[in-house]
Amino acid sequence: MEQFAAIDLGSNSFHMKVAHAEEHGITVIDRERDMVRLAAGLDASGLLTPEASERALGCLARFGERLRGLKPDNVRIVGTNALRKAKNSREFIAKAEQALGFSIEIISGIEEARLVYLGAAQSLQGDRGRRLVVDIGGGSTEIIVADKSDPVFLESLYMGCVSSSEKFFPNGEINRLRMRRAILSAHLELEPHIAALKALSAKDIIGTSGTARAINNVIMENGWSDTGITRKGLKKLVKKIVKAGHSDNLKLSGLSEERRPVFAGGVAVMMGIFKALDLEFMRVSEGSLREGVLHDLIGRVLYEDRRAVTVLELMKRHHIDMEHGRRVRQTTLTLFDQVKQKGLLQRERRLLGWAAQLHEIGLMIAHNQHHRHGGYVLQNMDLPGFSRQEQGALSIMVRLHRRRYHPDLIEGSVYVRSEALSLMTRLLRLAVLFNRGRTPIELPTIHVHVDETQVMTLGIPQLWLEDHPLTAADLDQEVELLRVAGLELRISRS
Repeated sequence: MEQFAAIDLGSNSFHMKVAHAEEHGITVIDRERDMVRLAAGLDASGLLTPEASERALGCLARFGERLRGLKPDNVRIVGTNALRKAKNSREFIAKAEQALGFSIEIISGIEEARLVYLGAAQSLQGDRGRRLVVDIGGGSTEIIVADKSDPVFLESLYMGCVSSSEKFFPNGEINRLRMRRAILSAHLELEPHIAALKALSAKDIIGTSGTARAINNVIMENGWSDTGITRKGLKKLVKKIVKAGHSDNLKLSGLSEERRPVFAGGVAVMMGIFKALDLEFMRVSEGSLREGVLHDLIGRVLYEDRRAVTVLELMKRHHIDMEHGRRVRQTTLTLFDQVKQKGLLQRERRLLGWAAQLHEIGLMIAHNQHHRHGGYVLQNMDLPGFSRQEQGALSIMVRLHRRRYHPDLIEGSVYVRSEALSLMTRLLRLAVLFNRGRTPIELPTIHVHVDETQVMTLGIPQLWLEDHPLTAADLDQEVELLRVAGLELRISRS
């Protein structure tokens, strides 16, 4: 049986889970966890401090040892709010990938919410009606409403146990006024969504991840509830925390030593949510983000890739020419397969294929400058299944698939493999050029070669070019456009 691994680089803790995929689910064979508190390592300038980076890299080196020998496609590592916010996340990720031996994805808050629900849904028994799932992390809180497997509401809010603790309980100091302000802040953060959430009338209220589990443990251990998190139990817990006066004095049954420094902030966020949504009871799920990542990963490899579904949905919704997209994709991947030895990865082949299918998405806005419109749309819309780096690469390839080539956009992209992105973009440009006629024609045998200096040579039969003078003219223009951008394309007429 193949092994699959998911790692969640959370704002408070890092988690790794390794599992076998079986016919009726997964069997976990190994797990690791480390309270790294990455969010607490962000300084006033939004930079990860050297101390926080060292803590994180030490943890990832241990995780990397366990992952040795696994296939790249069988490992998915996602970063959340702290890495979304860190201004030097690109530098940190480069070191982290070296420690792990695998690539890291930064996911959006909405994608995080989708994966949280996917993980929670796997562990929930029985159908109690529409579900409201609350995941309080270190730096963000995800809110999801779903009917069984189908989310109808996804949101990510800028509040979490670490950020709330640092803002309202600095140095661990707790009093009644600080707690009141922390609860009110959580309530206000949720304010724009209260009406929509209440209108959805969820019946089954579920908490996931460390904060919810810690609160549940303390309430149950102290006899304030027999079944889960209750509003009455939360009120008693808030009073106990305020009475303690400092996080170091929180000696509560069921509360771990490592959870203590950020517990007050997490409880304040939970109380704010209970008050804002008039909740009385919440049960706790064992499944969360890492379980969702694991199930989504196994689905990619063995069943259905959510990203492919997203691309198809976009093509249908925005009336993209399916046949033209298929032809451009086929041409692009034919060219890719001739140069893949230049350090390109299999996952980049899939990414390039999706860019080819979506290259005309900007036409839904206007034909004029549709490559610009398409790049903007793909950069800013929610794309289920895609990481921020993948979404950034899609956006750049679509933005640059025609007209002027801007190398600065590639260098400034969140996609760190700039040389690979540049090569993929140039292949897409050529594929679009060869399919300009938008009709099924038999293309010639095209040979493409890229040397060590990134000079690209295109071999095309001379007779075919003579029969297709418009394409020949387009190729000459492409040579000039790339030359202006500092790149060289040579046309070899055989």
